[in-house]
Amino acid sequence: MFEKLDIITIGESLIELSSEKSLTYADTIDKYYGGDTLATAIAALRLGSKVGYVSRVGMDHFKDFLLDSWQSEGLDISQIKLVEGFNGLYFIARPSGGEKEFAYYRKKTAATNLSIDDISSDYIKSASIVYATGVTQSLSLSAKEAVKKAFSVAKENNILVAYDPNFSPKLWSKDEAKEAFEEIAENVDILLLNLKTDSQKLLEIQSVDKLIKYCWDMGISTVVVKSGADRGYYTGSQGEILFTKFWADRVVDTTSAGDAFNGGFLHAIASGSTPFEAVHIAAIVAGLQSQKIGAIKSIPFKKEVYSIYKGYND
Repeated sequence: MFEKLDIITIGESLIELSSEKSLTYADTIDKYYGGDTLATAIAALRLGSKVGYVSRVGMDHFKDFLLDSWQSEGLDISQIKLVEGFNGLYFIARPSGGEKEFAYYRKKTAATNLSIDDISSDYIKSASIVYATGVTQSLSLSAKEAVKKAFSVAKENNILVAYDPNFSPKLWSKDEAKEAFEEIAENVDILLLNLKTDSQKLLEIQSVDKLIKYCWDMGISTVVVKSGADRGYYTGSQGEILFTKFWADRVVDTTSAGDAFNGGFLHAIASGSTPFEAVHIAAIVAGLQSQKIGAIKSIPFKKEVYSIYKGYND
């Protein structure tokens, strides 16, 4: 039997190499780790949730750094499979007064071999929420099947299923991403969307109201839409749609802010909050995270988030 977990996320880990100077001229680069579902996992973990992570890690020079880092955070890594191969990486820089620079290398990495063999039904049953993204599905056909299996097991056992398409045309085509979403949509309880990339480009629905009602008609009970244009979040649940403003006006780097938001939201749901309460906590997490450079190293901890949340609600 596995220890009871609040959240399980499934996906890939990447080495993050970042700088506050242009990558062209940077003399030193900071090393950390990233990955969209991993960022969500760490955000929930730092707020106090018990979180497990399912992935494959290559036995290269970064293996021990990754495993030691996750263990020090308290992440359950019992379902991490060590395999021959290498781990993906990405470079990110936000030079003062300049445009963000980003480049990643993730083809044929260890994580691309994620498969249904990595999904333990008993492990999935130990969670309150299971979460994956379109990025995980885009890794490979076998990774897509792994997500499908995890979601099916969760649904059969009345475990909440959360999903974010996190669509990027750099990873795969719109048709591939849409097909992947449709394959698992019937099992999804919580859908986390970006209005520009997921709604307007992937699902081709312009209106937030129409989007949320479309998802409700699909059987998805809770829908959160992140809108940069409106600077806030639309939350649809139990027949009601409410708008919540972004918590922060000043941002430095929005890389993985959406993933951090998802972690805050799922943590709050697992802790018993309503979706409308959860979005406030998640907004603070994303707002704090976006004020620094780096995907995961910038994610805040429970004390800071909840001290703000308490004042926010007083």
